[in-house]
Amino acid sequence: MTFPIQKTDAEWKTLLAEKGAEPVAYQVTRHAATERPFTGKYETHWADGSYHCMCCGAKLFDSDTKFDAHCGWPSFSLAIPGAITEITDRSHGMVRVETVCSQCGAHLGHVFPDGPTETGLRYCMNSASLHFTPK
Repeated sequence: MTFPIQKTDAEWKTLLAEKGAEPVAYQVTRHAATERPFTGKYETHWADGSYHCMCCGAKLFDSDTKFDAHCGWPSFSLAIPGAITEITDRSHGMVRVETVCSQCGAHLGHVFPDGPTETGLRYCMNSASLHFTPK
């Protein structure tokens, strides 16, 4: 799959380092790794603002769609329209829906159909793939 923003691995590593991203951010965003549950900086973060892709800065979620899913990762009920691309993920012996940034293809996490709001969705994201901008 091709995305509008393309960079080499070296360019992504440099960019993430310049942004002060967490050490695991490159593996999470560019190689679909997952941070350990309950370790991400946004798991218990409740400020007003918006969450953006750590790699390219695209706006992904508004803070008023964030909820505590008690799963160990920041969870959201609704993404900004067009911000996320969904990909069928058959890794680890199961079928899930991977979420990636529509602009740069950064791995964000997965979306599940078990959310508590009217959307019924739980976007389970890695903190390392996100950047928060206060309101």
